[in-house]
Amino acid sequence: MRTITAFRLLAAGVVLIGVSVGAATIVSNNVSPIYGVSLPEGYRGWQMITVAHEAGKNNDIRGILGNDIAVKAFREGTRPFPDGAMIARLAYVYKSSPENDAVFPAPQSFVAGDPTNVQISVKDSKKYADSGGWGYGQFENGVANQSEPLLKSCFACHTKLDRSKDFVFSHYSP
Repeated sequence: MRTITAFRLLAAGVVLIGVSVGAATIVSNNVSPIYGVSLPEGYRGWQMITVAHEAGKNNDIRGILGNDIAVKAFREGTRPFPDGAMIARLAYVYKSSPENDAVFPAPQSFVAGDPTNVQISVKDSKKYADSGGWGYGQFENGVANQSEPLLKSCFACHTKLDRSKDFVFSHYSP
């Protein structure tokens, strides 16, 4: 009887250790490599800055959201963005809506389909001095993409913008 109880306690301990290690792995995988950016708490409740449709290879529809610091900077035209500004880009498959199109005389309604990824940009001029003051992260299903080449391509693409944009593609849509 004591052997069975001891075995059960040992098994429970192994399970708890396994769960702890698994949880630690999930947490460490939820931070982007290179920049260390994670999904900010409450980002889905941020204010809308604009929407965008990316044609070509991505062919997605995007909602661009910002924390209070970013939204204030967008509205006031403040460039460079102040430290603490965070921008979230939520991307979805761009698809036709047969349900909506049934109401119209021709197919014309396009909506967000399945989510593809969330990208987060964080302004910290000291921490991210080597990338124009911005840190980047990309997340699929809430988990940080660990591809360093992908994340290195973020700043490389943003550097193609005019410097007056402070490496940000989006414009405020009132």
